[in-house]
Amino acid sequence: MALEIERRFLIKNDTWKKFIIQKLCIEQGYLSKSLDGWIIRVRITGKNSKIALKKHIKGFTNFEFEYSIPRSDAETIMSNLSSTIKKERFFLEFENKFWIIDCFKENNYPLEIAEIELSSEEEDLFLPSFISKEITGQTHYSNFNLANNPFSEWKADYLTTFKSD
Repeated sequence: MALEIERRFLIKNDTWKKFIIQKLCIEQGYLSKSLDGWIIRVRITGKNSKIALKKHIKGFTNFEFEYSIPRSDAETIMSNLSSTIKKERFFLEFENKFWIIDCFKENNYPLEIAEIELSSEEEDLFLPSFISKEITGQTHYSNFNLANNPFSEWKADYLTTFKSD
């Protein structure tokens, strides 16, 4: 069984950039979200293309099943979707932990989100100085929601919270 145990945070400064070890450009789109919470996503990163099935379980744990698909299939699917996002993903190593920073593009610019995958929900975590507010479980920051309700279209109350952190 594929479990993803992940916490997510907003970023308050650019000090994370000195820890970058890799960068990817990602385009992903969403085929659907079922009534029982399953999300189907297609992602293109460089030469790799995948389809994923995700579902929230509890806390900050999700099912995540991901499968490689031919690039041409992914491009055909993506060209027929209206719910898509683009982002640059940066991989960092900080204090012997691996962090991901997603810098969103287009309608979700200038949103930046840090993620870290953990071995358990109880794992202790030291937060680097570039981390701001925790957004784990806040669905309006989910990639699915950002594809359907871009950051640039958020109402003033969300943007006030975002800018104050």
